Parts: sequence; C-alpha cells; structure tokens
Amino acid sequence: GSAPHAARMAGLARSAGLGAVLTNAVRYADRRDAPTVDVLDAARRLVPLDLRHVDRANAEGYLKSGKEMAEVAEEVCRYAGLGSDSAREAQHLLARTRVLADRCALHPRFDLGLGEVHFPEFQVVTGEDAARHRTADQVLRARCEGAIDRRYGSAPRQRIWKRLDDELGIIGGLGYAPYFLTVADVTDLIKDMGVRCAARGSGAGSLVNYLLGVSGVEPLRHDLLMERFLSPLRQALPDIDIDVESARRLEVYEAILDRYGGERCVCVSMMDTYRVRHAVRDVGAALGMPVGEIDAIAKAFPHIRARDARMALRELPELRASGLGEERLDLLFDLVERLDGLPRHVAVHPCGVLLSDATLLDRTPVEASYAGFPMSQFDKDDVEDLGLLKLDVLGIRMQSSMAHALDEVERLEGERIDLDDEAQVPFDDPATFEMISAAKTLGCFQIESPGQRELVGKSGIETFDDIITDISLFRPGPVKSDMVTPYLDAKQGWAMPAYLHHDLRAILRGTHGVVVFHEQVIEIIAQLTGCTLAEADEARRALGDVEGMAEAKLWFFPRAMALGYPRRDVERVWKVLASFASFGFCKAHAAAFALPTYQSAWLKAHYPAHFLAGVLTHDPGMYPKRLILDDARQLGIAVLGLDVNASEKTFVVERLADDDPRWSSGEPAPGPGHGYGIRLSLSEVKGISEAEVDRVVAARPYHSLTDFWHRARVTRPVLERLVLAGGFDTVYGIGGPRYGSGGSLVRRRGTVTRRDLLLQVADLDRHARA
Repeated sequence: GSAPHAARMAGLARSAGLGAVLTNAVRYADRRDAPTVDVLDAARRLVPLDLRHVDRANAEGYLKSGKEMAEVAEEVCRYAGLGSDSAREAQHLLARTRVLADRCALHPRFDLGLGEVHFPEFQVVTGEDAARHRTADQVLRARCEGAIDRRYGSAPRQRIWKRLDDELGIIGGLGYAPYFLTVADVTDLIKDMGVRCAARGSGAGSLVNYLLGVSGVEPLRHDLLMERFLSPLRQALPDIDIDVESARRLEVYEAILDRYGGERCVCVSMMDTYRVRHAVRDVGAALGMPVGEIDAIAKAFPHIRARDARMALRELPELRASGLGEERLDLLFDLVERLDGLPRHVAVHPCGVLLSDATLLDRTPVEASYAGFPMSQFDKDDVEDLGLLKLDVLGIRMQSSMAHALDEVERLEGERIDLDDEAQVPFDDPATFEMISAAKTLGCFQIESPGQRELVGKSGIETFDDIITDISLFRPGPVKSDMVTPYLDAKQGWAMPAYLHHDLRAILRGTHGVVVFHEQVIEIIAQLTGCTLAEADEARRALGDVEGMAEAKLWFFPRAMALGYPRRDVERVWKVLASFASFGFCKAHAAAFALPTYQSAWLKAHYPAHFLAGVLTHDPGMYPKRLILDDARQLGIAVLGLDVNASEKTFVVERLADDDPRWSSGEPAPGPGHGYGIRLSLSEVKGISEAEVDRVVAARPYHSLTDFWHRARVTRPVLERLVLAGGFDTVYGIGGPRYGSGGSLVRRRGTVTRRDLLLQVADLDRHARA
C-alpha cells in the first residue's frame, strides 16, 4: 500500500543527489498483532473501532525479516522506474540503511552504562572544592570520624574505631563512598526542612549510616551486622529507604529535585499493564458494546491476568453460570487475551527518586508526570540494572502524627522535644515500657493490632531489644511455626532456654535460645565453620531455595566437623538453620521499625493528648477515629465538640483546669491525660473543602449564623452539617451551658435549637439565590 509513496521519496532523493534509506513503519512484532494495535489506538482516542479511526492501510507494519525487507526494496525500486537497475539499486538502498542503523546503535556499556554505577559527583553532593584533591572515601571517613564525639560522648572508642575501619574498608573496596555521601546529603536536606526522617531496612546495621545521621539506630548496642546490609562478596547496590512525614512527602520530592537539578535527579516510573478488567473495559469500548454490559462483564472477573480470561470462564463456577462463554463474545476475549501484560499507562512510582551524575539524561528517557515531576520511563528494576542510585522516600503517616504531636507540645507547653535526642528521649524509660507491657498501645506504630497487644502483654516489654524481638516474632512465619511459645516460656522463666550448643549461647542469649534474626544465623554459621561474616551471609542467602540449600549443606557439614563439632550437633543446628529460611527476619530492619515504635509509645506515655491529636489528624493506624476518641476518654482526656470559633484545621489540644466547667459528669476518672482536651477538627465535616476550612479559620470569631454565612462563604450542605454537628452550639448556647475556647461560659440567648438554625440556613441560601 505504501510502496508507491516510498518510490516517489526515492525518486526525490535521487533527483536531489541525496542518499535514501529504507525502513518499515514498525508498530508491532507480528502481522497477527494488527487488530491489537487498532484496539489500543481506539482506547487511546476514546473512540469505537471504525475505518475512519484506523491509521494503518494494511497489516504490513510489523517487524519484517531481512529477506522480506530485501523484497520490499526491490518493489520500491521497480515502482521508481529503475527497470533492470532495480536489483542493484535495492542492494545500495539496503546497504545505506545498514550504515545508518550501525551509526544509531547504542553500546550497552559505553552508551547506556550497563555494568557500571553512576552516583552523583561527590563534589556536587558535598560542595567539596576540587582544589583540595580529596577523594570521596576521604570525605566519608572525615564525616564519620567527626561525628563520633557527638554520637558516643565519652564511651570507649576501641570497638567503635574497629567497626568503622571495617565498614569503610568494605565501602571503599566496592567504590560506594559517593552513595553514602549522597544518602546523607538527602537526609540532611530533609532534616533541615524540619521534616521528620528515619531510615528503614538493613542499612540500620551500618555504623557509617548511624554516624552520618541517616539511621537513628546504634548498631553496636543492638548487635547489628554490616554484612547483612553490604558485603564485599556482593556487587548489588545497597538499598536504603527513607521514611518521611506523609503530609510533606511531595514537598520533600520538590526539595530533592531542586537540590540536584533535572540533569541529575528524576522520579522513577512504574508501568501499569493490562489485566483482565481493564482489558475488558477498553476492548469492549473499542467494539462499541453497551456501557452497562461492559461494566457487568468486567466486574464478573476476579483480579487476574488478561491471558487467563478463558481459563477463568471454564474453571470458576460463578463465571461458568454467567453466560459469558457464548460465541458472540469470542472476539472480545480474543482481543482481551492479546492485551495481557501490555502497558496501559506510565505513572510516577509512589516513592522512588533516581539520582545520578550529569550523564543521567544520556541514559534514560524522561517525561513529565501528571504531578509535574520529571519521570524516567524506566521502572525500578531497569534503573538498578543501569547502575543508577534509586532512593525510596516513603511517606509514613506515623511520622506526620508524631510531628503534629511535637508541634502541639511546643505550642502548649513551650518545650521543643527532639525524639532523636537520647538525652531527651532515653531508651530505658520505665513509663514507656510499663504502658507497652500493659498493652495500652492503641495508636502506636507497629504494636497496636489486637495480636500485637496480646504479644506485648504476654511477653512484658522491658528493653528496646524486647521491642525489636516482638516486631520480628509477630509475623505469619514465626506464628505459624510456633516460635512465640518457646520464646515466651523462656522469657517468663516458665522453661529453661534451650541453646543449640554452648558455643552459641552468646549469640542466642538475647532471644532466650530461639533463632529469630538473620544476623543470628550469620553468626551461627560463622561460629561453626570459622568463615567470615560475609561468607556466612552468602550461605544464609543460599538457604532461600532448594538448590542453594543443598549446596550450602555440602559446604557447611565438612567445615563444621573439621573444627571439632560432632556430627550430631551439626545436624541439630542445621535442622534449625534449614527451617529458618521460611520465617527469619532481618534484625536491623526490625530495629529500624522499633525506633518509631518506641518514640510513638514514649509520646503516648508522656503526652497522651498531644499524641492522640496527631493520630486523629493523620490517621496512621488501623482503627476508626471513634475508637481513638474512646481511648482518649479512658486516659482522662476530654473530647471537645466541634466549634466554629474554636475548632482548627486539625485536631488540637486544649489545656483544662481541674475545675474546668467543660468536664462533664460523663467523663472518666482522671487519667494520665487529665487536664487536657482534644478539640474536634473542622476537616472532619463531610464535604468541606480545604479552602472552606481556611476561610472559616481566617474570618473568626463569629457572632451568629448570618455572620458566618456572609464571611466564611461555605456551601449550604457544609453549613447544614456544621449545624447538625454542633458547630454553633456555643454561639447560641444550645443544649445547656456551653463553653468556648479557654473555658469561658457562653450565655444562652434563648430557646434556639439546631432545627431553628437549619431553617435559617435555608432562608440564607434562598436569599443568596434570589
């Protein structure tokens, strides 16, 4: 169909004295995929399939073989009127095409950087003057050594120096010093913004991360291992995730992008591919099927791959009886299955930020995302293969809750608390451990579920390490394999700890003889075989699959017995190690989670009203707000109703005197939160917009409903809900004596009721429309 057009272009090139090349307009791999392309075009344009909307003139837009392209070249030359010279000119045409193709080809290593790592230049990260001629390794060592006094005070230095030298040796050998400097720069940037920030993952086991301020977990105190995070025997890039306040996550993204610029920093993308429901909707629309029928068919399917549509029709009873297998739908399901796994759209990864040197744009295509952030078209797996630094910046609601609580403490108490300062928030606080052991942990990070509260109540939390162990045990694997029972029995003294071997007592003492952590497995393997911790971690990783476990066993037994361990003891230890593969947990990861767990519990133990105000505002947990409010009442905290003159955009705390008239006879007996009340938030009113909340707060105080209507300018439905929720009760003294902000008595104006106010709202709205 396009051969005559190609011939005219070849003639034009010849008359102009220019060389011509020949390519096919490839849009699909195989000729049979032409209808699939038509469906995708129709879905993209939101139109049904019709000849008016089909771009292709034929089905030749597939990836042709060399032989097929040679035939096309001869056909084009014949149409160009070359006669007997057609065959020779066709060969010249293909030769010129090959030359151009060779010039366009990219080398995987030299052009795309495969097999290499590409960190931001450390001079850009640190602001280091190039004239100083210091390397990234030297800068990293200087930063770590400079932080020892701040982090450790007067503690003995020998163990710290030894561990630091070991870690810097591993980092330097792998060439990863720029990585650590970059992550430290990002965390410093986040903290300078006043945003709460914490590292998660195995990176908490690194002393370097602790000294750089990336992690708040001290690895020596908790027996965490660098080798679990980074090993000289592994070439994989290290992986550090950073938790920030969810309410300010986009602000953090913008700051990182501004800091490094678009030539070094973009967001990571993720590809949304076709599954059965999306495929049914797009194909059905392209075929012009009724909207109601499309919706019914799509909803009938579970969330499965599109290629499994017909299998589901045959095997699932609910689909067999649905009548969807009828012949008239054959074309629909043919096309649905062809769409399986094809990209539907590309979106910004919810937490991935990509950092590289100034050659980033040479190695990844970039487009603007819907949110306006520059976005690589490569997904998270692609960028790791390309050796690019992917930093996951995750928005965590608990971090926002704690930040809100700290702001409320500063506003009311005049204290600025730094949860990461051990002098202010010690890790041995009796009140915190007592509250956790009493299972009063509603709202606390990681330990608020019914199962977790049962576990902490039974085990009795006495140390920070107990929290680490609790988090690690409360997972499907340990619960299913009944690891919890022997741990509780030994911890409570109901049974003697059962150590696998007396040489392993020091390794297993912290968990009372139960193997819980990856780090313990690494140390056990190193102890019994005499290998290095890095080699032991490689053996631990091999336990994850059948083939690797068999190889590890062949390696483990001879080495252990060569050191004098009896075969019976070696077999007993191996049995535990082999079963461990299904339920082990990284202690460093658990410790990173235990830090915000402890911090949230400390806040609840010492500032319960302020903490629960943060929980109610940012909703980080699993419970509805009515249960959080009930927990507040149990703690002696008053719940103060909605008030247009007192409620804020968020839940806020108000201080109450012991004789404050806002205490009602229905309030519980004084508890740790006595003397404080939590005021309900304007944002909780259904349908109210952020702009309306801002206007309500800005225009206060209000003296009447009419005054509010004219100055706050909210919609009628929102105003009616404010009335029904009691937002004007203090303004009109509805329901008996009412007290506003600060406990001042609001005098009754008469016998006005909420029903009267609703009628007035109707009048105000009618006059406004007139």
